[in-house]
Amino acid sequence: MWRIVRTAAVLGILASPQVAFADSVKILRPQDNAISFMRIYGPTLPPYGFVRFCESMPGECRQGPLEETRFNATPARMRQLDEINRYVNKVIEPATDMEIYGETERWAIPTTKGDCEDYALLKRKLLVERGWPPSSLLMTVVRDEKGEGHAILTARVAQGDFILDNKNDDLRIWHKVRYSFVMRQSYIDPRVWVSLDPRDAASPGPIAGARDDR
Repeated sequence: MWRIVRTAAVLGILASPQVAFADSVKILRPQDNAISFMRIYGPTLPPYGFVRFCESMPGECRQGPLEETRFNATPARMRQLDEINRYVNKVIEPATDMEIYGETERWAIPTTKGDCEDYALLKRKLLVERGWPPSSLLMTVVRDEKGEGHAILTARVAQGDFILDNKNDDLRIWHKVRYSFVMRQSYIDPRVWVSLDPRDAASPGPIAGARDDR
């Protein structure tokens, strides 16, 4: 279950002083730093909806400068993640692609309504506009608590891999989330996707966008 829309009204609301953000960031820190970062298991096919999205909005899928090291998010940057996550969760009304477009699957950037991947795409866009490197903001597909497909945004930073989720307002470290992680964008090339499923450990060796992500 993942779907979409467009941006403009949302950006106007974001500038409004009436929007109240959380005063503090609730971040669950891992006990073992070794599991702060997701491990990848080789290349995989991207979601079809994502491919269509890139065809219609190539600017959102353009490869940016490759960061030599993970982005070191200051406390202010971590608060920004929390604020954007809460803000988008508040202003976008949940709706399926069928309800919006009469289609079963379409990825887009929402203005008023959208489904899970739409929330994530808007969060990514707003963060990039605030100076975040695109290589640190990665669309991610999981299976949720019901075993259904679900899209979230992963913030890949020096402190770990943190999840921005339309189902939860709190910013969380990835391994504290009760999801089965399936695949994610490559931080090397946003059009390439990599597997997060250990059952895919026998996937082909390193290619562009598919090296060990730790």
